Amino acid sequence: MAVFTAVNDADLAGFLTHYSLGNVLEFRGIASGIENSNFFLTTERGDYVLTIFEKLTAGELPFYLDLMRHLAGHRVPVPDPVVRDDGQLFGTLHGKPATIVTKLDGRPQLSPNAHHCAEVGQMLARMHLAGRDFASHQPNLRSFSWWEHVVPEIVPFLDGDAKRMLVDELDHQRAFFASEDYAALPGGPCHCDLFRDNVLFSHGSEEGGDRLGGFFDFYFAGCDKWLFDLAVTVNDWCVDLATGELDEARATALVRAYQTVRPLTPAETHHWRDMLRAGAYRFWVSRLYDFHKPRAAEMLKPHDPGHFERILADRIGAASVGLPS
Repeated sequence: MAVFTAVNDADLAGFLTHYSLGNVLEFRGIASGIENSNFFLTTERGDYVLTIFEKLTAGELPFYLDLMRHLAGHRVPVPDPVVRDDGQLFGTLHGKPATIVTKLDGRPQLSPNAHHCAEVGQMLARMHLAGRDFASHQPNLRSFSWWEHVVPEIVPFLDGDAKRMLVDELDHQRAFFASEDYAALPGGPCHCDLFRDNVLFSHGSEEGGDRLGGFFDFYFAGCDKWLFDLAVTVNDWCVDLATGELDEARATALVRAYQTVRPLTPAETHHWRDMLRAGAYRFWVSRLYDFHKPRAAEMLKPHDPGHFERILADRIGAASVGLPS
């Protein structure tokens, strides 16, 4: 269970004095996630999620919470931060920023089919367009500048082909990120971590299929290229977990559904492979860092770095990873 900060009944009662949510009916930790401490909270007023931020600072947090409120206000199904009695969206718990957001309905779909992927693709494009008039700006904190900072710390732990790919891909992405083509790609607020376990589906009829309940866990969000967000999503939702190869049917469904809402530009189509590689590299670096330089936690299970090593190797070497027409 990835809970870094324990919360007892007295801690919770003190924090809730700043809210008008009624009496607590249930409170328990959430096992998933490796960046924050998350808890399910049920009160007389409804179901919520309490999050304690282990790395994000009070200065960084408003971007994420304001973005979620903005998207919810544009009818994108995301958790909506609960306003405290003092008008703020977060407070402090154990000396760390903490917030309460509404809980979405549904459960993650960890074995998605083409229908699930199409639902995600269409909603992702809607989310991108809804963020166009969001006034705040914060860069994706796990983008290229972070890779340059942490890769030298990871390199000593690797050898052979893995070490060469880690270094060579950083050089490839450095050239891509510095190009005029990259600068011209459209972008705005992005989820940046839209994996299967960050999307909820409610079970529907056999004829209608499952219904998308919403996107959550926006605490890696940032302003980035929309194509990067799409690539990150495809690399998880449309991948064979054993080999890292793309599943053509699921990838086609997701990308086509996305483009029914926001058609990609010619430059985005041209650099699809580069961005798939960037999306894979971001998570390979992150998982290597968490694996080799872990933080203390009550219970923490780092994700397997080898999964995204295989995905990156496939995106580099595959004969064709063109966008579906």
